[in-house]
Amino acid sequence: MIVTARDPDPHAFAAFGAIVDGPALHGDRRLYSDWLTPVAGLALQFHINSVCRSELPLVLGGVECHPHAAQVFLPLDVSRYLVTVMPDRGGSPDPSGALAMILPGTLGVIYRPGTWHAGVTVLDRDGRFAVLMWRGAADDDIFAATAPFTVSAPVAMQKSLP
Repeated sequence: MIVTARDPDPHAFAAFGAIVDGPALHGDRRLYSDWLTPVAGLALQFHINSVCRSELPLVLGGVECHPHAAQVFLPLDVSRYLVTVMPDRGGSPDPSGALAMILPGTLGVIYRPGTWHAGVTVLDRDGRFAVLMWRGAADDDIFAATAPFTVSAPVAMQKSLP
């Protein structure tokens, strides 16, 4: 199976979470606090991830989800990165509904609780993200293998590759 990455599309991504973007006007504020609603028995965790650069096409064979809380990724030092998500079907990931997007380092992403997603993948160069998530349950992180599938670059990007 091949999934072609696309440009950021908040509407297409809405079933899986939100794309974090700042306000257009100085002095304005865009709120995302509803995504960080406290979860009983869990503690808010904040950490920094360092991620090695990858290249497209990329073969993936597994995903993860976090059933209790949303997970927020805010690029700190990232050129572009790949987000790959898929719907849940009966407690398992459904690769047939996979969606991949290439985001610039100026946008963040929030995964809804229970969203199956591949690990964050940076393009162009190594990168760093700030990550926020409520944690503390035994099953905070669930990993599932999938049949290997390929995430390819958008057609316009393929034409510009050597």
